[in-house]
Amino acid sequence: MTDKAAGEETFISHLVELRNRLVKATIGIAVVCALLMLGPGPAHIYDIIAQPMIASLPVGSKMIATGVISPFLVPMKVTLVLSIILALPWVFYQMWAFIAPGLYQHEKRLVLPLVVSSSFLFMSGVAFCYFFVFGRVFKFISDFSPTSIAVTPDIENYLDFVMSMCLAFGATFEVPVVVVILVRMGIVSVAKLKEFRPYVIVGAFVIAAIVTPPDIVSQFALALPMCVLFELGLLVAPAFVRATQAPEESA
Repeated sequence: MTDKAAGEETFISHLVELRNRLVKATIGIAVVCALLMLGPGPAHIYDIIAQPMIASLPVGSKMIATGVISPFLVPMKVTLVLSIILALPWVFYQMWAFIAPGLYQHEKRLVLPLVVSSSFLFMSGVAFCYFFVFGRVFKFISDFSPTSIAVTPDIENYLDFVMSMCLAFGATFEVPVVVVILVRMGIVSVAKLKEFRPYVIVGAFVIAAIVTPPDIVSQFALALPMCVLFELGLLVAPAFVRATQAPEESA
């Protein structure tokens, strides 16, 4: 067999392996989605997601649906998004299983913790947004609402808001992983990142002002964790770099 033919065969085998991993990841999401539909059900899941908003409204108030199929479609979307979030560890594991055979031992010590921590941090960001931020943001907005206005949020607009906020907080909680990767790849040193600390703090508040609603509660709720997680990344990065060095780097 020629080198060209061997290379083509290897490339095809990698494509087949990638397809298998993608199929397994999709099946994992589908299984979680089916369990959620058979368990609590889309309607109950949406009721749980809507609870922070409902709690901030006057007693007896409800959200509205302006679309004909919105009462069916929106809970289904929520269930699917929740399935993807809950299946993230399985999806990241499939990603890890695909790239692991081509890695050296010290590279495996680098990738596996990043895969696990990325999944954990993203889910932590989403949980922080739901359990801590939503209730305070909605109460803050409700307190500023004039008494002449009946606050009846649309369920589709509420879903868009919840998804954008959860995505923003999930991405924000990945800051330690970004710091570790930058330091491990030699792009920037820990000492240089410490020098950039004032700019990072300002940047955190600028990002929070852009991606969150125009209220001080949600902006501080996003900016402060971002600053704390940046400091956490600075603490973890040196130990992580030492633990994942190649033998020649250690020498």
